[in-house]
Amino acid sequence: MHRRTLLVVLAALAVAAGCGGRSAETPSTASTDAASAPGPRVYVTDEPGGRVAIVDPVAGRLVNALAVGKRPRGIRLLSDGQHLLVTLSGSPIAGPGVDESKLPPADRKADGIGVIDLRALAVARVLRSGADPEAFALSPDEKTLYVSNEDTAAMSAVDVAGGEIRAHAQVGEEPEGVAVRPDGRIVYVTCEGANGVVAIDTETMKEVGRVTTGARPRGVVFTGDGAKAFVTAENAGVVTVIDAQAHRAIASIALPRPAGAQIPPRPMGLVLSPDGHTLYVTNGRAKSISVIDVASLAVTRTFDDVGARPWGIGISPDGKMLYTANGSSGDVSVVDASTGTVVHRIAVGGSPWGIAVGRQP
Repeated sequence: MHRRTLLVVLAALAVAAGCGGRSAETPSTASTDAASAPGPRVYVTDEPGGRVAIVDPVAGRLVNALAVGKRPRGIRLLSDGQHLLVTLSGSPIAGPGVDESKLPPADRKADGIGVIDLRALAVARVLRSGADPEAFALSPDEKTLYVSNEDTAAMSAVDVAGGEIRAHAQVGEEPEGVAVRPDGRIVYVTCEGANGVVAIDTETMKEVGRVTTGARPRGVVFTGDGAKAFVTAENAGVVTVIDAQAHRAIASIALPRPAGAQIPPRPMGLVLSPDGHTLYVTNGRAKSISVIDVASLAVTRTFDDVGARPWGIGISPDGKMLYTANGSSGDVSVVDASTGTVVHRIAVGGSPWGIAVGRQP
């Protein structure tokens, strides 16, 4: 999409609070004081609603909702704390097994990466992204975006300052999760349809490795030292562990099904604790979070009943709170990371997808 400034409508100012794992009611109008109050913020994409919800996780409130464009999914806060990047896609929504030939045509003009100015509460510009961007990762210097283009089985490298695509790399069927190794030299892309991860050299944009994972890989994250990567495999119910220097699988962590659980874990999103010692994994329709010790690669706990189909996950800077985007129940859970207690379930409406964590700018 060509660079341009978009006029964004402030769609809904809403407040809703819930606690003890009980979902809040339909969001209602928020006060100006609530919207501007200082403190942490959780930013959540609503894919079918075309919005980004802004949540105060301490007060347990939805304080703003911004219309941003079609199908926002991937989301990331820049280090300045004042700008969000959000993927936007003109491709029609289609779940697994849908006959795509019967879907309406894609609106390629809607594809792009929206840059949201959180002080103005508006989309400041839209970067080119390649077709149907789903997720992305930033280079350590925040100068380049690496974007998964689901419809074209590709990854695009986007110049943030110029807003243009500088290179493409073919990766595999249905690319989704993207992560950049901490040294900035390698980017990993999960490919749902190919059941694997592709390693791309960020300088040459050439493939340097391909790793088989569990079925339907979703998210990917590197350890802080760049030695390992973890990949969630939804249909296999495992987390694949990769040697991120040699690009080879070294372990598979089976996520246990708690006694009485109706649905087995279907790992989706994942996030590391700030100290790098613990990995948290959302389990989709199993409504839970798995807790994994990074050193031993063992599942130490399961937090049950955190929300309906938790997908995106974030963590507070001090590592004390987890935040999950619960797609089926239209809410965000605030979970105590030490006990697994759901402190708040905050109604945001729509179908929450991705999460970014920051503070009121």
